[in-house]
Amino acid sequence: MSGKRIAGILAAALLVSASTAAGPWTAEQDHADMMRQLGIAKLRPGANGDPAAADAANYDQAKANPYPVWPDLLTMADGRPVKTAAMWREARRPELIALFEREVYGRIPANVPGVTWRIDTVDREYFGGRPVLAQQLVGHVDNRAAPGHAVDIRATLVLPANAKGAVPLLVMFGPARYPSPSQPDAAEAARLDAAMKATLIARDPSFSTIFAKHPGFELVKPGGFFAPPPSDDRITQLIAAGWGVALLDTATIQADTGAGLREGIIGLVNDGAPRMPEQWGALRAWGWGASRLLDYLVKRPEVDARHVGIEGVSRWGKAALVTAAFDERFAMVLIGSSGEGGVKPHRRNFGEQVENLTSAGEYHWMAGNFLKYGTENGRLGRRTAGDLPVDSHELLALVAPRLAFVSYGVPEQGDANWLDQQGSYMATVAAGRAWTLLGKRDLGRGDDYRAAQMPPQGTDLLDGELAWRQHEGGHTDAPNMRHFITWANAKIGYAPAR
Repeated sequence: MSGKRIAGILAAALLVSASTAAGPWTAEQDHADMMRQLGIAKLRPGANGDPAAADAANYDQAKANPYPVWPDLLTMADGRPVKTAAMWREARRPELIALFEREVYGRIPANVPGVTWRIDTVDREYFGGRPVLAQQLVGHVDNRAAPGHAVDIRATLVLPANAKGAVPLLVMFGPARYPSPSQPDAAEAARLDAAMKATLIARDPSFSTIFAKHPGFELVKPGGFFAPPPSDDRITQLIAAGWGVALLDTATIQADTGAGLREGIIGLVNDGAPRMPEQWGALRAWGWGASRLLDYLVKRPEVDARHVGIEGVSRWGKAALVTAAFDERFAMVLIGSSGEGGVKPHRRNFGEQVENLTSAGEYHWMAGNFLKYGTENGRLGRRTAGDLPVDSHELLALVAPRLAFVSYGVPEQGDANWLDQQGSYMATVAAGRAWTLLGKRDLGRGDDYRAAQMPPQGTDLLDGELAWRQHEGGHTDAPNMRHFITWANAKIGYAPAR
């Protein structure tokens, strides 16, 4: 081990001991430690979301492309053109993976321990008027090497109870639902159950026959499992279409804060020490958790292992894209309103910027090395988004030739301009070259991202394996879920038995 490396470890250890004496480790302390490791003296501030602020984010398309030439997707780092599918798979894809790992999202350490899954609770319920088998899953991470750090991944698995065979399944990032001390007692649960059944029967009298034939099904159970609420129309649609759903609770994998980087799976692997610059951030950690859930799901006979997808919105949209890019076992991805760090190009000056991701509030999503690209003064000099060796179109291209559906809403409904819908469309157009190289279809709008203009809201670009749709709602992918299901069913040839 080099003397420089040893010095870095000793300095980190001193910071850890000092922070322990002074109190809890904060995001600001961790952020400062990463700047120290990288020799960064000053970072540029991010764009301000307040339009009245002096440093407000730019929303003028005429000023949005300070770096109009993006890294070429089909050119190797040594200048060789990528002309065949074999060259993409054997050379270009691995090259891009290595660059994204080192500079953007971080490497997963080799010593990450295994995960053992168990089923904690099994309940038969009705969800959206359909019988389902709902299970609470816990994935225990082996922490014998770091007993002071416990990680138990939580997930909720909901499968159609009357499926005739294995079903496709969508893993959805977000909070899973678990029992809580505030759940009703037996008498209150019975009252709520009766009231909910009466409401369903009033809406559709056929429910009275269903409940008579299946007296064991309860909509509300005391002290037990609570299925996802009917208000989440996305899950209702998936169950109605004969799909399974797995809700993966990212907070049980890795906290969404820099202060939590010494805990969760990242903290467990480092035994509480701060990260090194090339190590993974929260987005990659959440993706690792999704891959470990997939390890379990593909062994379940009720799940069609060939057709498991991943979904997320906002920061979870970023994570869904990162997950699908790195783990080729996911057959499809629905990327909702992902913005900077997701489908939005880093090189675009529109809304959120690289400098926002390098701030103490968001840096934990990324590898430590990513801070370099927000540097104003430092050991390596000034760095900007234009110095990144890769950009978002290349991350999206790593999903090819599998199914990728890029979803956005409209700013007027709450899917803010901050997310840069136009830039994300440009990146999707640019990524399409990977699909066509591999014999699949892109958006069908050419591949000139510089001339690409986002189509009107509601335009369906759903013919290819790469798809785009800007829905009529806000910061959600719910209005696009029915379009995703129809598109995915057609692509995988799935028609559920009725």
